[in-house]
Amino acid sequence: MLKCRQATRLMSESQERPLTPREKLSLRLHTLMCRACHHFQQQLPVLRRLSRRYVRRKDE
Repeated sequence: MLKCRQATRLMSESQERPLTPREKLSLRLHTLMCRACHHFQQQLPVLRRLSRRYVRRKDE
């Protein structure tokens, strides 16, 4: 089973590349059992969107 650090790394990587079926399954199993990682996974798209807005405003 994945550790939280490994799970969050995979979540971050999934924003940049498609995960393999094995990675997806491992991540899914982990997030079913780990509430903290499940919440992080839900918050990741929001964090990404806010980061993009910040960078755009900083460049203006």
